[in-house]
Amino acid sequence: MFVSPAYAQAAGGAAGGSGLEAFIPMILIFVVFYFLLIRPQQKKMKQHKEMLNEIRRGDKVVTGGGIIATVTKVVNDEELQVEIAEGVKVRVQRGMVSAVVSRTEPAKGAANDAGTKDGAAPAKETAGSRLKGLLGGKK
Repeated sequence: MFVSPAYAQAAGGAAGGSGLEAFIPMILIFVVFYFLLIRPQQKKMKQHKEMLNEIRRGDKVVTGGGIIATVTKVVNDEELQVEIAEGVKVRVQRGMVSAVVSRTEPAKGAANDAGTKDGAAPAKETAGSRLKGLLGGKK
């Protein structure tokens, strides 16, 4: 009667193995989770942060609530002023922008304020010529 439980106890103790072999499946599961879930999420968060840092006036954005708006002013690092309808401007947190629908081009003079390509001083612009340039007219 007591012989079969004795054999069962003896067989279970001999097949124990090392402690590292017991953790290998758990380590493999963690590695798979890292490459399938954690790493892509970190990459997506990094892209979203870069997108938020590149927002400038004139960009068309979608807020977290689904409102499509045009950025009229960058208040500071945390806030934007957006226009959701003609004459209706609201302030939103930069982090609540979920996507940028369309981007505006940077101002032509912003990249090269020192002068023209050949090193000469830039020509003096009048207010009217700058306004025409902004509105798409020729100078």
